Amino acid sequence: MANSPVVITGVGAATPLGSDFATFTANLLAGKSAAQTVTDVQSGVEVRLPTCLANDPPVPPTWEVSEFHALPRSEQFVVWSGTSALADAGYLQNREGLRIGLVLGSGGELLRRWEGNWAAGGREVFEGQTDSPTLAETAARQLGLNGPSATIAAACASANYAIAQARRWIELGLVDVCLAGGAETITPICRSAFNNLRALSRRADEPTLASRPFDSARDGFVMGEGAALFVLESAERAQKRGARVYAEVAGFGASSDAFHMIIPSSDPAPAAASIQAALDDAGIQPQQVDYINAHATSTPVGDKCEARAIKAVFGHHAATVPVSSTKSMTGHLLSAAAAVEALACLAAMQQQQIPPTINLETPDPECDLCHVPQQAIARRVNIALSNSFGFGGSNTTLILRRAA
Repeated sequence: MANSPVVITGVGAATPLGSDFATFTANLLAGKSAAQTVTDVQSGVEVRLPTCLANDPPVPPTWEVSEFHALPRSEQFVVWSGTSALADAGYLQNREGLRIGLVLGSGGELLRRWEGNWAAGGREVFEGQTDSPTLAETAARQLGLNGPSATIAAACASANYAIAQARRWIELGLVDVCLAGGAETITPICRSAFNNLRALSRRADEPTLASRPFDSARDGFVMGEGAALFVLESAERAQKRGARVYAEVAGFGASSDAFHMIIPSSDPAPAAASIQAALDDAGIQPQQVDYINAHATSTPVGDKCEARAIKAVFGHHAATVPVSSTKSMTGHLLSAAAAVEALACLAAMQQQQIPPTINLETPDPECDLCHVPQQAIARRVNIALSNSFGFGGSNTTLILRRAA
């Protein structure tokens, strides 16, 4: 199976647009914003910020209600998404003799633990004497996975790296099946940190209009939370057992700006290198891409830098390949962003529709791409490309190919 393509056979999600693939898809293609205004107390002052919160995930059928509700929110997201994905792929019960691994994009776990400990009156943030298992280790035990598990922390690019790593484990024969994706929860300190960086939109009085990627009036991103996990396996294994295949993980590329801790490089070459590497890995040309799910977070600098990178690779094809940023609806899920945007690409393939960039009223002239403003459009989507460019200049590009 080493030379067999790696495919996605199961999906599970807990997102601001829904906790199952069908609901997520319907809300995404309807152009629904999940943003609401949340009030934090930051340095003794009330701060109101638009935020995309996920609904409480349903209790998996394999769990007792009280036990599930006692889990931290991040664990609820991962357990629900992982259980849903395994069930969708037919591996919730039938897994005898299989090595099932887990690669999870997740960041800031210690900070969230310390924040919770401090709120409860503890001092771990100062003393740091208590260790705890990672979210990936905990989830592997909760889901009963007997393969290797790993955490990928690469800011907003984390989940793309996780999917790529899972694909590689399967190619190397280290696992038979692998769960991969990302998870993110929002805490007051997390929101305060991004707010202090001046990275967040201030449109608290009109939260559904706050996330506006590529728009001339954009003023920062809207934070989101949730998780998305996928079951990956070889196409040969999937075919033998008659599994439904959503898409092939066809290509992956990565690069680093090596420029600044927060600000993306104004030189499009590093991000363009990630896109080109993914195209080369998939063995396709720019003109074969049917849809680009942009990283575009709605920051003044980031969106135009990504537009330059896309144009550097696609040339004149950049004027014709549809581009949208689904963060305009889901918000920016940080470590889980790439996973939720891979889910958006699967939705586009399933429905043969391009999801919109909502709130795109006056496109920035420096972001002159083939936008899909306000409403989804019917279009063939066989190959989708998804960019996820993280803080620190960590650039990743994932290419998914629709199952034949």
